[in-house]
Amino acid sequence: MSLRALALALAVAAAATVGAALVFEHGLGYVPCKLCLTERVPYYLAAPLALVAAFLPPRPARFLLGLVALVLLYGAGLGVYHAGAEWGFWPGPTDCGGGSGAGPADVGDFLKSLESVRPVDCTAAAWRFLGVSLAGWNAVIAAALALVAAAAALGGTQPSTGPHQPGR
Repeated sequence: MSLRALALALAVAAAATVGAALVFEHGLGYVPCKLCLTERVPYYLAAPLALVAAFLPPRPARFLLGLVALVLLYGAGLGVYHAGAEWGFWPGPTDCGGGSGAGPADVGDFLKSLESVRPVDCTAAAWRFLGVSLAGWNAVIAAALALVAAAAALGGTQPSTGPHQPGR
């Protein structure tokens, strides 16, 4: 696969990952916690960086893809931290809470909503697939994308070793 195609694939995959999170939030009603929202930030950075890299010459493209790899590796670390907090391996943040949607229309409605609204807990998985929470899947996806970005960044400019390469 060409460097351009890899960069475009990374941009699409990062955007699709955030898109899936938004579907869970707005389409399926899962309210994200503070860590969930923080875990999206690396994708917000990775997608445009990879997209720009797709249209640059190889050297600057590889540099940007190296940055994408580092950003996504950080995202994988956030996912591991979040999933570990969900499993009780370590404490989660003490200020965890989240939310989405419109707030109450007036102060009376706001005070009434305080009786029933509970902040989203970063240490409780809202949903699991194959025993892995969304935070865990985020760690897996971010790590996989980071590996692809790192491989593309470190690919160098060595010529192909195929049998039909001119000059060999």
